[in-house]
Amino acid sequence: MLRNKTRFWKRILTYLFLLAAVVISVFPFIWMLTGATNASVDITRGVISFGKNLKENWENLQETADVLRVFFNTAITTFVYTILAILICSMAGYGFEKYRSKGKNVIYAMFLISMMIPFSAQMIPLFKMAAKVNMLDSHIAIILPTLALPFLVFFFRQSFQAFPTELIEAARVDGANEFVIFFKLVFIPMKSTFAAAAIYAFMKQWNNYLWPLIVIQSNEKKTFTLLLSSLASAYYVDYGQLMLAIVLATLPIIIVFLCMQKQFVEGIVGTSK
Repeated sequence: MLRNKTRFWKRILTYLFLLAAVVISVFPFIWMLTGATNASVDITRGVISFGKNLKENWENLQETADVLRVFFNTAITTFVYTILAILICSMAGYGFEKYRSKGKNVIYAMFLISMMIPFSAQMIPLFKMAAKVNMLDSHIAIILPTLALPFLVFFFRQSFQAFPTELIEAARVDGANEFVIFFKLVFIPMKSTFAAAAIYAFMKQWNNYLWPLIVIQSNEKKTFTLLLSSLASAYYVDYGQLMLAIVLATLPIIIVFLCMQKQFVEGIVGTSK
């Protein structure tokens, strides 16, 4: 009887702790949603209820910046970046794992060591390189420098270790070329791994701030992170339109994650279907 009471109270405490964690995690997003419908003065007063200023905030935001253009800039750079990063990193991880070479482990180790170099130490060399090839103030300058992500190469190599090498060798014996083997034999069973990597690359590029801040010099090519920064650092901060802009910038990430969360979990734990 005493054990049953102890288990009961342990469950109650566990559920209360989880409920508190959920409330703490969800509260900022709820505040964003309510803030997007309130005036700036109401937000500074701490009002956490839906207001009637959503249309006014949207009109003010459109007057401040071309929101649709900013959204298109962010979407196109993120989409292209995600596709290219997944393609390059997956092939690199596949090559490091399934091909035999004397120096591949040394190169792989050097590649992983590059993860320890902070991006702030790479900014000046990258900026000089972009300036020499006339890539400044272009979306190409945002995409190219960070396509080869060491973490994703490591992630793909670890995942490819579970893929049977015998199937690849059998396909080679049957006359299939390497691209057919990779895209038809390897890609389909490991779609969960690719989905997890796609979410990581998408979120990394969508939230990219420091590098676009350095290379983008015109308002026509701004991304959402730069727009949010300019709104938050203005002389007078209109928190209503700032909250609305944050909601617009956050929604795509939430939608992508919710649509692919099952594949994301499967890819992280290393399962493949």
